[in-house]
Amino acid sequence: MSIRKWLGLAEPASTAPDEDVGDTRTVRRIVSRLERMDPEQARHIAAFAYILGRVANADLEISVEETREMERLVQLHGNLSEDQAILVVQIAKSQNKLLGSTEDFLVTREFKRLSTEEQRRHLLDCLFAVSAADDTISSVEEVLVRQVANELGLSHEEYVTARAAYSEKRAVIKLLRESSTSEEVRE
Repeated sequence: MSIRKWLGLAEPASTAPDEDVGDTRTVRRIVSRLERMDPEQARHIAAFAYILGRVANADLEISVEETREMERLVQLHGNLSEDQAILVVQIAKSQNKLLGSTEDFLVTREFKRLSTEEQRRHLLDCLFAVSAADDTISSVEEVLVRQVANELGLSHEEYVTARAAYSEKRAVIKLLRESSTSEEVRE
């Protein structure tokens, strides 16, 4: 199942996945439970997961820690079982790696349409949580989180407030601390 299908967007004929490839009985059961969800809720969760994956993949690598955090957040946010959350995250990661920049803005715009202001702020917090999952928020991740915040129509103040909770994880801050410690040792 593709992210485009979950979002109710038409699949391009040349990229439509063969949904039977690699299916197992377990995966089919999970997919059938997800398909029973309200379509708007499914789109919302799919877009949420995709955007988390977008930021996790900012440095072109999604760590195990980032994946686990995405699964945890999707499970909580979507009120899904662990198996369902794992499947949603795997689909989102795959779609992100395959379609990446061509879908990014469209999916974020769809999330904005489907969400409340509070849900958009919650997503912003989740983006920082995923970025920090591997103990460092890289500059590339930070720039992308800022871009997503802009696309969601969130203010600079909302961005700064969300980022403040993760200051200790920011690569820029860590680098400053390391350089100041090095200077103290030299003196």
